[in-house]
Amino acid sequence: MNETDIAHSTSLRSPVVPAGPLNIFHVNTSDSKGGADKVARNLCLSMRERGHSSWLAVGFKAKADSDVFALSQGNEHWGWSRFWWAMQSILQALDSNGRGSRLASKLAEPGALLDWWRGIENFRFPGTWRLLSSVSRPIDILHCHNLHGGYFDLRALSWLSQQVATVITLHDAWLLSGHCAHSLDCERWRSGCGQCPDLALYPAVRHDATAYNWQRKREIYQKSRLYIAAPCHWLIKKVQDSILAPAVVEAKVIPNGVDLDIFHPGDRNKARASLGLSPSTKMLFFVANGIRDNVWKDYRTLREAIHRIATTAGGPSLLCVALGEDAPAEHIGRSEIRFVPYQKAPEAVASYYQAADLYVHAARADTFPNTVLEALGCGTPVVAVAVGGIPEQVKGLNDGNDQVNTYELDEATGLLVPPNDPEAFALCIERLLKDETLRKHLEHNAAADARKRFDFERQVEEYLKWYSEIRLNHNSNHSWREGLATS
Repeated sequence: MNETDIAHSTSLRSPVVPAGPLNIFHVNTSDSKGGADKVARNLCLSMRERGHSSWLAVGFKAKADSDVFALSQGNEHWGWSRFWWAMQSILQALDSNGRGSRLASKLAEPGALLDWWRGIENFRFPGTWRLLSSVSRPIDILHCHNLHGGYFDLRALSWLSQQVATVITLHDAWLLSGHCAHSLDCERWRSGCGQCPDLALYPAVRHDATAYNWQRKREIYQKSRLYIAAPCHWLIKKVQDSILAPAVVEAKVIPNGVDLDIFHPGDRNKARASLGLSPSTKMLFFVANGIRDNVWKDYRTLREAIHRIATTAGGPSLLCVALGEDAPAEHIGRSEIRFVPYQKAPEAVASYYQAADLYVHAARADTFPNTVLEALGCGTPVVAVAVGGIPEQVKGLNDGNDQVNTYELDEATGLLVPPNDPEAFALCIERLLKDETLRKHLEHNAAADARKRFDFERQVEEYLKWYSEIRLNHNSNHSWREGLATS
């Protein structure tokens, strides 16, 4: 696969899209925790509402939905395995940190504890091989999302892709590496991993078997034929340079979307009144899971930027609301970082975006964070670190020879800053807080751009159109499947 394959893949497909409902089987780690969980669940439910048969199988289920079910992992022929997988299900419901359920899953399968000790990624999940028999109807599309998290046997991927057209939406780069979801500055994923600089990066491994893990994935992909989607070109480009490339039948960029009926501009004073905030407060907003210790976010840069603003003569006093962690507030000079626990209701989260002057997003690595899209939908200008796919979300205002901010005033939706640069972050925040006219321009542009590019309904329709094209071509071309069957 090369850049031409990605850019012009539509020319290789039949222009005729078959009518009729689809049978779509989504697979993901969970139905309720992170951004990928939200994407998988929302796609499944929206496709069902459009008249398609749509199911979601997850490793860890939390929400009540008859068409969302947890994969059954037990080995029905072996009592030891059956017992410990049953214990895993019980502990999963009782143990919030998941340690007990993960230990039970290792005890359930011979060799899993040894693999864990050696640093080998755990693929010992027998329920994966029964995946296609979990639903009663023939499946047109198997749509996989995150396959890490301790529930999926990646070795089954080549077999699954021979049985049914298999789409994988990448939410991170785990499939490309020897263990990590994002490699930060490390480039070893290109050539074989090994000598890993950070075994603690999620998903962590105990010892350095990353070269073995990388090679095992490579061998799996050599026997697979996959349709790969990602929300941004940044991640698709990584696929092109990775061990996954030979497996790709077609790659497609489909940006994530958000519900613009919920995340839309609102009256700022009214939103602040509902949250008990003063109309005159200069308010920043940031959302992340476990903000201070989240390895992918950069709380240090955010805090240092606020410190610089708070200690500058004549600088404004700030309230930074940090949503996603329950912790005591931090007071920095005249400013405050106020932590707010995770909010389940999206309408409550939208109120914070609507109340904020700016959404600030500090990160070390990020693919295509939904929080940035939610901010844009609410017409809240964004100041963000230019990593991963974020520059494809935020149209940074160009004031001159800036290689990151390249948009003029009539299109810009925020400002982008280099990684690990608290001073630049602080200057951008101060600039937008002081220049109300500029901020109003960006507010208008942000809401308009979200309506144009990041409506969730558009995301659903793009996937459904692609599914139909895949079904047509997959069913009419069996040559590659026959070749795999004999390999």
